[in-house]
Amino acid sequence: MRIAVGSDHAGFHLKQHVATALQAAGHEVLDVGTTSPDSVDYPEYAREAADLVAQGRADRGVIACGSGVGVAIVANKVAGIRAVNAHDPQEAEMSRRHNDANVVTLSGARLAPADADAIVRTFLGTEFEGGRHARRVGQISDIES
Repeated sequence: MRIAVGSDHAGFHLKQHVATALQAAGHEVLDVGTTSPDSVDYPEYAREAADLVAQGRADRGVIACGSGVGVAIVANKVAGIRAVNAHDPQEAEMSRRHNDANVVTLSGARLAPADADAIVRTFLGTEFEGGRHARRVGQISDIES
C-alpha cells in the first residue's frame, strides 16, 4: 500500500517513527515533511499529504501534529478526504468500517509510538463495510460538491 505521511514540528518524531514502521511492514511511504522538529505551520504539510490521497497518488494518509486536531481540520477541507483523529485502535477501526476514512491523524503530544503503531495498523488493515454506510458516505460527498 502507498501511504502519504506528514507532520508539523510537534508531530515530527511520531511521523518519523510511523514512517519507519510502515516501510518495515512493506508499505511505500510518501513523506511530505516536515524534515525536522523546527517550528513550521501544519496546514502546508497536512494539505500536501491529503492531496496525495485525494488525487489517488496514495492509498491512505497518516498525518501528525501536537493534538492531531489541526491536521484533521486541514485534511477534511480537501475534497474526497475523510480524516479521523484517532486516539485508539477502536476509533481507527470504526472510522474505516463505517466512514471509509482515508486519512488518520495522530497526536504527537499524547500518543506513545506503540499506541500509534496499533492505531495505524488497525486503520490500514480494516475494510469499509459498505451497505448502509456507503449511502452515508455518499451523502458526505454530496455536501462537498
